[in-house]
Amino acid sequence: MALMSQEDILSSTRTVGQGLEALKQEHETIKATLLNTGDSLDPDDRAVIEEKSRIIDKNLESIRLGIEESQVMMALASHLQHQEAEKQKYKAHIRQLYQEIAWLRDEQGTTLQSLNKAEQRVAQLEEENKHLSFMNSLKKYDGPDDETVEIVEAKQNGMSVSLAELGFEPDDDMSNDLSIPTQSTTSESSNGYEIPHRLRTLHNLVIQYTSRGQYEVAVPILKDAIEDLEKSHGKEHLDVATLYNILALVYKDQHKYNDAVNLLQKALSIREKCYGENHPAIASTLQNIAILYGRRKQFAEAEPLCLRSLKISEAAHGPDHQDVAKMLNNLALMCQYQGKYDQVEQYYRRSVAIFTKLYGPDSSNVAKTNVYLGASYLKQGKFEEAKAVYKEVLDKAHVKYYGAITPTNRTIWQIAEAREAKKDYDGSVQEGHDWKEPLGSENGQSYQNMLRSLAAIYRRQGKYQAAESIEDALLRAKKAGLVQRDSKSPSK
Repeated sequence: MALMSQEDILSSTRTVGQGLEALKQEHETIKATLLNTGDSLDPDDRAVIEEKSRIIDKNLESIRLGIEESQVMMALASHLQHQEAEKQKYKAHIRQLYQEIAWLRDEQGTTLQSLNKAEQRVAQLEEENKHLSFMNSLKKYDGPDDETVEIVEAKQNGMSVSLAELGFEPDDDMSNDLSIPTQSTTSESSNGYEIPHRLRTLHNLVIQYTSRGQYEVAVPILKDAIEDLEKSHGKEHLDVATLYNILALVYKDQHKYNDAVNLLQKALSIREKCYGENHPAIASTLQNIAILYGRRKQFAEAEPLCLRSLKISEAAHGPDHQDVAKMLNNLALMCQYQGKYDQVEQYYRRSVAIFTKLYGPDSSNVAKTNVYLGASYLKQGKFEEAKAVYKEVLDKAHVKYYGAITPTNRTIWQIAEAREAKKDYDGSVQEGHDWKEPLGSENGQSYQNMLRSLAAIYRRQGKYQAAESIEDALLRAKKAGLVQRDSKSPSK
């Protein structure tokens, strides 16, 4: 027989209860009837009625018990239903609590991640603040001629590049300088034409007015001189080209680059007619035009001029001349601004080789060009290549001033990296020496630039102990007044 469900049992119990209730009423009616008729009967019949009444009472007692049991069962069923409803209610509440717990755990995980990122950012900002405080502390040791951005210049057919524009700082402008080709003036004088007295002194006079910012005086003087020469000797005389070059220099200082370029192109045309297209004076003029194109951010136009100038110098002086090396540096800079980094590296390395051959590995030109090469790597984000260039130069400086590199006579960057590995930086860089000799030498500025860039690389790589070790050396050198400005003349 199939098991009855709870609803079936309740329905049957309710039906039975109703039947028992009807049976009870029927028995009570029968009993009342018997009692009413019993008074008029004889004793024998009354005894039968009483017996029947007792049987009815017994049945009524059983019926009442059945009714009470059915009521208990109904009440119990109602109670169980209520308990089941409460149970389901609590289960739903528990499920909701589990969902809320899972949500809280997700929120906790997200909050912990945000907290970790915030702590990392705080640590990074603390390091940056420490670095900025260090850089700010250096300023008070700068002399009145120090600039916020250090410029490494090499005038007279050379170039200059700021570490800020080549390294980690934003690009500002070209740092190249336009030079007056005094060499060509000498050549022109030897052609048989006697330069007037005022032309021989004109250069110094114009420079004097220009340095004072008195352009309104310098420009008319030059224009009058040009007009006199054109009237007396024609518009295609070499001295006219020289004055064009001087006036272009004045316009360059006024940032009138278009006017300066126009004058130099006129000077170039005159010199090509007088000297031919492959004279060294042509190379000098081409370089000056290229520099002005660079000032106007026209690097694609400047590059072919630099290439032509380079070929002329190679043909005139040979592939290993100092002018060739300087033009290679100019060409590398023009390529760098166009993103031609493979050519940049090629030109800088060739320049380093030429300067090394001419002046030795310790010359200032070798050091400066390596600064430019390393800075080019920094601009590409090639920090390991930049570090390799800097370390090679610093190693040579160490050997020169402190002897062979040994486990007990380590270079400054080896000391810094060792302290980074051990995390035991104690605030002092001194280990037998404080690098005062290299930083106080003629290449001191280049070494300083390399060390600053190396420290910046370490900071970007999270090697804060190594960075602080090198920065401490620079700070000590500043306090001692050991760091020198770059020399304007090449070191031989």
